[in-house]
Amino acid sequence: MAVSVRHVPDQQRFLTEVDGVQALLEYHLNGDQLVITHTLVPDAIGGRGIAGDLVRAAFEHARQAGYKVRPACSYAAAWIQRHPEYTEQLG
Repeated sequence: MAVSVRHVPDQQRFLTEVDGVQALLEYHLNGDQLVITHTLVPDAIGGRGIAGDLVRAAFEHARQAGYKVRPACSYAAAWIQRHPEYTEQLG
């Protein structure tokens, strides 16, 4: 079940809250690249696919904004291996 993810561009992050616990994905922009630097899902809400929802939201945002994506965090790098439909966005 996908969670609702909100983009907070002034903080360069994507956020969601599940059961009162916040999870996030942080990024920075480098030219035409959205660089995913950190994905954090606390143990209290882990194992529900939340990190994947955050990474997917970042890739979808990048697609709409015309950015390439560089998954610099280990989770995002592993996620892209499981989702080849997004590999054309790597850059």
